Amino acid sequence: MKKTTLLLLCALAILFAPFALAADQPPLRWAAATDSNAPYAFYGPGNKLTGFELEIIQAIAREMGREPVFVPNDWDGLIPGLSRGLYDCVICGIEITPEKSQEVRFTNPYYVTYEQFVVKRGTPRVASLDQLAGKQVGTLSQTASFVMLSKIPGVIVKTYDEEVNAYADVVNGRLFGVLLDYPIAKYYAFANPNLQFTGPPFGQISYGIALSRTNPALLEEMNAALGRVLASGEMRDILSRWGLWTAMVADTFGQPEDPSLPDTEYRAFVAATAEQPSLLNRIIGYARFWPLLLQASLLTIEVSILGMVGAVLLGFALAIMRVYGPFPLRWIATLYIELIRGTPLLIQLLILFYGLPNIGIKLEPFVAGVLGLALNYAAYEAENYRAGLLAIPKGQMEAARALGMTQRQGLFHVVIPQSFRLVLPPVTNDFISLLKDSSLVSMVTLVDLTGAYKQIATQTFDYFGAGLLVATFYLLIGLPFVRLARFTEQKLNPGTRK
Repeated sequence: MKKTTLLLLCALAILFAPFALAADQPPLRWAAATDSNAPYAFYGPGNKLTGFELEIIQAIAREMGREPVFVPNDWDGLIPGLSRGLYDCVICGIEITPEKSQEVRFTNPYYVTYEQFVVKRGTPRVASLDQLAGKQVGTLSQTASFVMLSKIPGVIVKTYDEEVNAYADVVNGRLFGVLLDYPIAKYYAFANPNLQFTGPPFGQISYGIALSRTNPALLEEMNAALGRVLASGEMRDILSRWGLWTAMVADTFGQPEDPSLPDTEYRAFVAATAEQPSLLNRIIGYARFWPLLLQASLLTIEVSILGMVGAVLLGFALAIMRVYGPFPLRWIATLYIELIRGTPLLIQLLILFYGLPNIGIKLEPFVAGVLGLALNYAAYEAENYRAGLLAIPKGQMEAARALGMTQRQGLFHVVIPQSFRLVLPPVTNDFISLLKDSSLVSMVTLVDLTGAYKQIATQTFDYFGAGLLVATFYLLIGLPFVRLARFTEQKLNPGTRK
């Protein structure tokens, strides 16, 4: 009996060993930019993450025995976030180039393609990029197509954050054409009756998964897993369903040229984006985004309030230092104010989030967003408070000293209370400005209202309606604070009451 039980336990141990090993493995944190990112990794119907790169990273993670965990980021922040240690790898249609290989390590290619030129339907054929001299051509920054266009004399290159806007400008006559990777062109332009492909395939590019240069072991592990996905035919199945299995891909991987499965995912995308819903259906369709909008609104409010509290406290200290402090403190306060006001808030946020890790300081995204807003607006608040302090007649302080108060007592009991009433209107105005500037925290991986707007617009292809919806949310958030400030003004200055 004991022998039978022991054999049974051994059998169970062998059976569940792979699951136990997988549970011990850390998750595979991967990043991508999902804004207008079909067919790579994007939010499809039902606000569900989908895309051929999502399926590829899931297959690789499964071969590695690790759980894939998605970390969203902005396109420009993908590589800096990798070096900062926010995630293990990036898969987002990143081309393998010598320049990028100096910053990160790349896995073996998981896809190869070319650049496709798109023009307005009826435009004469473009056989060579040399024909684009003197014409405005759109593309994305940090891409092989941008480098390719930059080498053509006379081409006026315009970069975009999202592919949708570039192709829309071709339709509207603002651009002559757009040069982008074939998968992008197929999903955003091929089915558009106002656009057409033109010219031969330009160049050849390879996509690789980007990893930190400090993790060679992970690179070796991912290459092995990617090799198994390719050898099993799963990669061919994934690319076939998304309509991306081409002769170039088949030749590169040494596999049959014909797709292994129908392009069901591509057809579903075209069908979903070709529909033109009525205004009522469009409004009803926005209902599915309420959880996202609510969560983004709460984050926007939280970041804005905490940022403003920090700005008020630091700004007040800077104003006191500049007006009443000794020379060293006055000099430090003046230098800080001029330095902060003379540099953009976006640059300050990027330095806090991506720059400080170079000296060993790593801030969480939420902390970096709040701190960036507080440090920036403190400079403006300091000038408001300084103006309020200087507006109080000197006789007020002299009278306080005559009554036996110290300078500190006169400052906090006489001068500051009177100046507070004077600076309340500009402080309120600054809070509304900070509320809108909080949209920049999306650059440090926070999904605020602006991040939600990008996500909604790229899913619905309705930038106008989504913009009005998010603008309404900003307005509704700001109005209560405006009313509260006016109420406070009336209480502090009864003469303003009606």
